[in-house]
Amino acid sequence: MDEIPHTDSNLRSVELSFGIIEQLRGRGKTTLAELTAETDLAKSTIHSHLTTLTNLGYVVKEDNAYRLSLRFLELGEEVRNLQPEYRILVDHVEALAERFEERAQFIVEEEGKGVYIYRKTGSRAVMTDSGVGKHIPLHSTAAGKAILAHMPREEVQEIIERHGLGSVTEHTITDEEELYEELDEIRERGYAFNREENLAGLNAVGVHVKGADGTVLGALSVSGPSFRLKGAQLESEIPDFMLGLANEIELNLAYPQ
Repeated sequence: MDEIPHTDSNLRSVELSFGIIEQLRGRGKTTLAELTAETDLAKSTIHSHLTTLTNLGYVVKEDNAYRLSLRFLELGEEVRNLQPEYRILVDHVEALAERFEERAQFIVEEEGKGVYIYRKTGSRAVMTDSGVGKHIPLHSTAAGKAILAHMPREEVQEIIERHGLGSVTEHTITDEEELYEELDEIRERGYAFNREENLAGLNAVGVHVKGADGTVLGALSVSGPSFRLKGAQLESEIPDFMLGLANEIELNLAYPQ
């Protein structure tokens, strides 16, 4: 492949293409006229980028409307499957969902946000919009706080400076010192709670998992309705089980078969 020259116009073109991809994201089919009306770009510019993205297989044109192609699904699966720990995590997340019949997931940190890389719903699990690939604030979730608690403080500070401590619900921690105090408690006891901090009516427990090199790989979490996930189950039964599960994952990663 010939080397692509790095020019301001090339960079701007990439930005425009990804901006159009973001506009198409979650919309289903969208017409050229609709995209033009919602941006400050010329119709001809949008059409040129759509044509290029269509020719490359990242956009599909159907009945004079455009949508993102399933190529993105393929790419996402490939990115996720390239992580050597993924197969082990899948089995344990599924075991967690089956054990408590709630929703279980594994979250990693990327660019200061939490990203769901796998989720399994148990027989009683409630459906929310926390889909695989979704980015969420770390400070408002159990898994996110479990990750933050085991990161160097300077990295946590950088994340706070970059993303802030926005209020997701009325229970979200938005004060920096209060967050640091809670992270100290999480680090001491080994697990984190989310008591309706990310979604009203939903509680969760999170436990960090270390990779073979000793750094934080991500965090397991179990979430469920606050009327059901409470008391001894929330405070001790689920955390104790998850600590054992996290330890098992870490041993499997440190001493692969």
